[in-house]
Amino acid sequence: MAHFKNTYLGDLRTESIHIKSGSRIFTDAPTDNHGKGEAFSPTDLVCAALASCKMTIMGILANREGIDLSGLTCEIEKIMESNPRRIGEIKITFELPNSQLSEKHRTMLINAANKCPVALSLHPDIRRTVTYNF
Repeated sequence: MAHFKNTYLGDLRTESIHIKSGSRIFTDAPTDNHGKGEAFSPTDLVCAALASCKMTIMGILANREGIDLSGLTCEIEKIMESNPRRIGEIKITFELPNSQLSEKHRTMLINAANKCPVALSLHPDIRRTVTYNF
């Protein structure tokens, strides 16, 4: 059974539907690759997926360990390469304001995040620069 359905809408735009929930995501080609840049590009979603996966895995650990991750955010920067055009580097900076984490919990969270399924699925040539400010 399919989990998602994608439709090409024309003009370099797609729609992805999560079949179980009905959630929709639109993509648009970026302005530096013939698009309008009016939505996430497919490569943007790869970067967002990595950050979201890391956050989710940290959240699972936090729930189990009684760690409060309320307010955890991150900013993501995608660096493209050419010839061939691909993601060259993903930079993620996590911020947890007013964190009172012990060094043990901080280490546990970082180790868990580094083993998220998206991180383990990405090609090893994609550089990942991740900063944890907590």
